[in-house]
Amino acid sequence: MSKTVGDQLLQRLHDWGVRRVYGYPGDGINGLMGAFSRIGERMQFVQARHEELAAFMATAHAKFTGEVGVCLATSGPGAIHLLNGLYDAKADHQPVVAIVGQQARAALGGDYQQEVDLVSLFKDVAHEFVHMATVPEQVRHLVDRAMRIARDRRCVTCVILPNDLQEMDAVEEPPREHGTVHSGIGTTSEPLVPDEASLRAAADLLNAGERVAILAGAGALHATDELIATADLLGAGIAKALLGKFAVPDDLPCVTGAIGLLAPCRAGS
Repeated sequence: MSKTVGDQLLQRLHDWGVRRVYGYPGDGINGLMGAFSRIGERMQFVQARHEELAAFMATAHAKFTGEVGVCLATSGPGAIHLLNGLYDAKADHQPVVAIVGQQARAALGGDYQQEVDLVSLFKDVAHEFVHMATVPEQVRHLVDRAMRIARDRRCVTCVILPNDLQEMDAVEEPPREHGTVHSGIGTTSEPLVPDEASLRAAADLLNAGERVAILAGAGALHATDELIATADLLGAGIAKALLGKFAVPDDLPCVTGAIGLLAPCRAGS
């Protein structure tokens, strides 16, 4: 059996390092669900009870692993249900890719059952990248760009696949001709490491402080020991933003806990 577009999409996600997709089945993604059965243990499909939960699970995956989270839903109502979880990812700057089914291409524009203008629907939550594939030659670069943009810009992206396209023969590599796009897999962003002069300026500023307070966010999640050592040297207190809750334990004497709108409520408050 020749490889279908659905097979190609899952294999391309696998090549990017994706090993788990959260979703809920539906007619609009039958071609992708069949591809899951063929790819076997190399890619796990985690079935949620509802599409909204699938998007929240993909967001949590991104938050706790540092990887790109991927969710999957059918066309029409299934796609709409993803939005609440995807807005959570957008608000917290988490990399999530939504793969969404759509009605057959020949039916689009005919008010067909469960037909929704999905590009317009996702344009706000996934405004950095949302596109619908119409031919197999697009699938490779759409997946590549969705993954790369989500990861490098820490945002939500979306790829829409009509259900008839999912069953078509895959085009592994587009022809080298005018009007085609060729993409690859790999890291394009540069590591954000301050230069020595900037580090010294920051150290001088901290050393000059008399009452230093530290607000730890997501950037401190992998620097727990360094953060505690800095607080000890400076005699500083540490407050935590919502995404920095796991940076340091709450039971340390210098830690005040979380701050902001969603800080824990105290009894009687």
